[in-house]
Amino acid sequence: MRVRDKPRQARQIRSRHLRLLALSLTTLIAISLLSRLPAWSLLELRSFDYLSTVDDPRPPPGGPVIVAIDEPSLADINAQWPWPRSLHAQLVTQLRAAGARVIGLDIILAEPSTPENDNAITNAVGPDVVLAGDETLIETPQASQLIRATPLPQLTAAGAVTGIASVELSGDGTFRRIPGYEDGFAAMLAKVAGVAPETLPAGRLIQSLGPARSYPTVSYYQALDPKNLLPPNYFKDRVVLVGLSLQNAPAIDKGGVDAFATPYTVHTGKLVSGVEIQATIYDNIRGGLSIAEARLPTVAACILISVLLAATTVWRSTGWLTIVTSAAALLAFAAVSAAGIRLAHIFVSPLGPTVAYISVVFGQAAFDFAEERRNKRQITRAFAQYISPDLVRRLSSDPSQLKLGGERRTLSVLFSDVRGFTTIAETLKDDPEQLTGLINRLLTPLSDVVMDHGGTIDKYMGDCIMAFWNAPLDDPDHALHAVKASLAMHAAISSLNRELEREAAARGGKPHVLKMGVGINTGECIVGNMGSTRRFDYSCLGDSVNLASRLEGASKNYGVALLLGEETARLVAGTYTAVELDRIIVKGRTAPSPVYTVVHKADTEVLAAHETFIQAKYAGTLAPSDPAFDRLAADIPELAPYYAIVREALAESGEE
Repeated sequence: MRVRDKPRQARQIRSRHLRLLALSLTTLIAISLLSRLPAWSLLELRSFDYLSTVDDPRPPPGGPVIVAIDEPSLADINAQWPWPRSLHAQLVTQLRAAGARVIGLDIILAEPSTPENDNAITNAVGPDVVLAGDETLIETPQASQLIRATPLPQLTAAGAVTGIASVELSGDGTFRRIPGYEDGFAAMLAKVAGVAPETLPAGRLIQSLGPARSYPTVSYYQALDPKNLLPPNYFKDRVVLVGLSLQNAPAIDKGGVDAFATPYTVHTGKLVSGVEIQATIYDNIRGGLSIAEARLPTVAACILISVLLAATTVWRSTGWLTIVTSAAALLAFAAVSAAGIRLAHIFVSPLGPTVAYISVVFGQAAFDFAEERRNKRQITRAFAQYISPDLVRRLSSDPSQLKLGGERRTLSVLFSDVRGFTTIAETLKDDPEQLTGLINRLLTPLSDVVMDHGGTIDKYMGDCIMAFWNAPLDDPDHALHAVKASLAMHAAISSLNRELEREAAARGGKPHVLKMGVGINTGECIVGNMGSTRRFDYSCLGDSVNLASRLEGASKNYGVALLLGEETARLVAGTYTAVELDRIIVKGRTAPSPVYTVVHKADTEVLAAHETFIQAKYAGTLAPSDPAFDRLAADIPELAPYYAIVREALAESGEE
């Protein structure tokens, strides 16, 4: 038998799906608002840093060569910076003689020096030389002023080309974009070299080509004497850039002169010199490596797809598989974004899809977790009325141990009933409050005993309690726990009787003496949620349950407070002394079933004598005058009422 509330399940599923749709819509709106924040753009750019450098791209062949104004050069030349322009003129002459195609001086020559030095550099430059200029925005409370510093007019008059070497940094101080100058330094290098495209990709994202010193680099002093200090044809047909480039790239936290953070800085923590950045810009222009940012419709479509994918992932449920699927999805977002950068030169930020996916999946997981916690609380509240707190905690932590519906299990079933309670109720019929209070005072300690011994309370029937062991959780010692509970219940009744006696004495009345009979039987039962689809109880049924109820009713016929079935007696024999009293016929069975009770003080000889007595009783050889009655009553006082009942029954039947 298995009970399912299908309409309720359908409502729960429908409610879950509506909640998931609402969560998806809320996520789309939230990301639309968040994407307007400057911090969001910086996070997207940071993801670009990682994805555009994950495969460690390096400068393509035939790219620029760097002539570095570095520490060895400063030491070798041994002159105070800035060096005399005649030295730069000598360098230009040497590079041109070595076959350099284009020479770029990333050095600002905007102010006059000495006439001799200025004339030297003027005579050296020509159309194959690009000189750096600078553009700076000066902002004051009164106005903003754009100042452009360009090389000396005499240099441009001599044929030198001017290129603005200023770069644009993102909000976090990182260089990522092609400068928006039509006469940018790298752009003019490309134009002079004859490799400039028709439309410069100004504003597009730069493809970094390695950390500091990734480009072929020689020291300034080496370039002054290439024939002796460098391999043959080292500069032939190459674009040569001259500028400050420290051999040990400065750390990002220390800054540096003409050095900037690039996407590679996230890996190395080092800045890259400005002359290498110009080389990178040149290669991006030359090779079409720059990367466009996806337009809004494309980004919105990706986020929508991510939300739909997330909703599909958690449409039915969430669990450990959700974590695996989510991890795979997030890796896929990053991989697709990286592939777009490398193959299509377009950057679709994975941030929006990732946040959308995580928000929907983990948002729904949070809802499911809250729902599960609520269900656990419901289970706890429901079962706390019937089973012990320890079992409730075990059940709430692992609900799989509770099999809803019906199943076959071996249970130990207990029935207890207060003898003569009908008479007590009759005497208190005019005082219902006292009667109700007495029932509550009776059932409370008895229920506590059952739950303290791991039992499940099935139901209350007036002053009767039905309980069972070994369900809903496994209890290997269920029979032993049931018997222990019955003995503790009798002790609780005795304690309550003493309280009632004291109360009656205080008011000068007669106390109500409570006596209880208990029947326990162990056998196979059907246990589970029994009832209708709208209301059911966790209960058990079967012949073993019926026998337990019969034993409780029969206990008064044998003058004992506890009567056990055969299987129960067998299971507790190692702990308690169970003695057989009779054999009874249970409805639906043809063979008689032996019944037992528990005695506390009896030695082996006495128990053997009792067994002889029982066999004689079955054989019909007992007589009321048999001395075994008095002898056993003295040896086992607990069974004295039982022996008296047997003797009286024999006497009434006329047997001598």
